[in-house]
Amino acid sequence: MVQNPSNEVRRQLLEGSKTIAVVGLSNKPDRTSYMVSAAMQNAGYRIIPVNPVIAGETVLGEKVLASLSEIVEQVDIVNVFRRSEDILPVAEETRKMKHKPKVFWMQQGISNDEAAKLVGEDGIEVVNDLCIKVDHALLRIGK
Repeated sequence: MVQNPSNEVRRQLLEGSKTIAVVGLSNKPDRTSYMVSAAMQNAGYRIIPVNPVIAGETVLGEKVLASLSEIVEQVDIVNVFRRSEDILPVAEETRKMKHKPKVFWMQQGISNDEAAKLVGEDGIEVVNDLCIKVDHALLRIGK
């Protein structure tokens, strides 16, 4: 099982981050991925939606990309809303990004030890089975 970074390390990671690529962001406002991403955007983060099914659409005012490989700017956090069994390809794609992110964040209910090990080998912090929005509130970011 993946050991999450301490509360203090997660606080530092969130405070030091500006851009979040959200893999699996839905265009449906009632979906968790949309609500969490909207909350993070409202907290001041730039959201880059990544979802091949709705690529080219606009979600939360941002153009949806088909894959992480299309991102040219620095991303601090790759936040993943995919089933645990579908995480490994996302981890592999994260490793190939032009600019390596600081954090690979698997949302609450999502865990994949193999994916965590893979991105961890590149020095990317891994957060497992935690909601980024809840962590942001509990760790009192920006307070």
